Amino acid sequence: MRSIAYFVLLLAVIGWGSCRQAKPVPVATRRPPVRPVSPARPTTSQPPVAQKPVVVKTTPPKTATVVVTAIPEDSLETDGVTFLTPPPPKREFRAVWVATVDNIDWPSKKGLPVADQQREIISMFDMYQQMGLNAVIVQIRSAADAFYAKSSEPWSEWLTGQQGLAPEPFYDPMELMIDQAHQRGLEFHAWFNLDRATFSKYSSIAPTNIIYRKPGWMLSYGGRKLFNLGIPAVRSYVAGIVANVVREYDIDGIHFDDYFYPYAEPGQVLRDDSTYKANYNGMVKADWRRDNVNKLIVEIRDSIRANKPWIKFGVSPFGVWKNQSNDPEGSATNGGQSYYDNYADSRKWAREGTIDYIVPQVYFSSEFSRVPYKTLIDWWKRNSGKAHLYIGHAVYRVGRGSERDPGWWRATEFPNQIRYNRQHQVVQGSVFFSAKNLKLNPLAFRDSLQTTLYRHVALVPTMPWLDSIPPLPPRDLKAAITSDGVELFWQESAEAADGDGANEYLIYRFEGRRPRLQLNDTRYIVARCLGESTTRFVDKTADPKKKYVYAITAVDRLHNESQEVIIKVQ
Repeated sequence: MRSIAYFVLLLAVIGWGSCRQAKPVPVATRRPPVRPVSPARPTTSQPPVAQKPVVVKTTPPKTATVVVTAIPEDSLETDGVTFLTPPPPKREFRAVWVATVDNIDWPSKKGLPVADQQREIISMFDMYQQMGLNAVIVQIRSAADAFYAKSSEPWSEWLTGQQGLAPEPFYDPMELMIDQAHQRGLEFHAWFNLDRATFSKYSSIAPTNIIYRKPGWMLSYGGRKLFNLGIPAVRSYVAGIVANVVREYDIDGIHFDDYFYPYAEPGQVLRDDSTYKANYNGMVKADWRRDNVNKLIVEIRDSIRANKPWIKFGVSPFGVWKNQSNDPEGSATNGGQSYYDNYADSRKWAREGTIDYIVPQVYFSSEFSRVPYKTLIDWWKRNSGKAHLYIGHAVYRVGRGSERDPGWWRATEFPNQIRYNRQHQVVQGSVFFSAKNLKLNPLAFRDSLQTTLYRHVALVPTMPWLDSIPPLPPRDLKAAITSDGVELFWQESAEAADGDGANEYLIYRFEGRRPRLQLNDTRYIVARCLGESTTRFVDKTADPKKKYVYAITAVDRLHNESQEVIIKVQ
């Protein structure tokens, strides 16, 4: 047992120190050269060993003594270190929502100096990398505005303090965020709010705002201007905004939250009668509204596929589709219902594969009697259809229990939700709301993720309907014993049948003369090196008295993994 514990700690130190992300220049708006990052996090008992990253392609040092043998996998017998516990999930979506509306998460306040905005981004993304996340979902359109430069809509007031005012000195926040996310091995999903044109009666509104250009497209409700989704031109406008971002930015996903039609406001009526009479096609009004949302989802999906078919499309509805009391196919719950409250038939989109992933907001504890966490998870397991199922978690409620929902007082509630999800193969990941609460770390839940549940790297689950072709493996793997440790170097993967190369390389290390290669166990991953041309790695903590077998695989942008190439160091 002691040798196994030492091995785990050694892998954490190796990965953290040997393939580390260099600090980026805060004002950069171009993508800096890609450098390798590590999957492992430091433990509380052992600080990481700082080492300089090794990035460039190279040939072996002339002074190195090459003492390696390349061997086929089927000739390997078994010995070496093994683990007595089941492996952590190799594939698991791990993401956080970064809300920009009303400065919930970023920037921390309106009109923050550009250098401070950029420092906040870098600090957040550093934390996400360190705690083991593999994706960020950033709200880049909060209310017919933009947190990005290539937009027909005005700059957001929550960025500069005044809607329509560009940042000074000028930079493109989304371009910077995409660059910083990809440097750290994080997918970047662009999150749009699609129903709001204004946030409140106190909002800053630029003269170029759509409410002045297309007043007939607007509905007034709850002190806001909302897009009338019953007008076909409105739906096409929203789909066009999305298509523009898809074309112009190197994003990985498009994401919508639960705001389609607005949640009910006491004493107020959403006055879309004239639009309904002109477009209802014989439907009752509730079904007509749902049909409007369905058409919008399809139009957005089609616009994504027409431009960049590899980009993912996801939606995060309110957690309860319907209560069983209203429909026998609903969940055994007693809460709000997205089908009726927001006119969002989210189960339909998942069942039919209109969306690639669904993230129901299951913002309840296991002890909430009206909507128990496990009850709702079990319902979504049976109803997620063709879409990936990720769960939206209310980390903002951690440490804030109540008589109605006492589970949030318990430090075990949140980790147990993750553990429950992992018991069911159909649940493939989690998204946390929101970034601010990750930083605050109530009841040390972030520490629980970083040191235990997310201690080991996880690849994003693959989506075969978008890309099922794995990359080709790295070529010409060699190794050398140097004064710094075991140096591995290889040639870039050739292009696969679909034209994809490697997006990153995974390096596994197995101890012993005849180890059993367990590539499904991420505890053997010693480094994750980002970038197609990152073809060198120095294992600085390899014990010169031990025998090792290294396996390296290539991973493409959609996270398909190649066959391994193997080398034995003795």
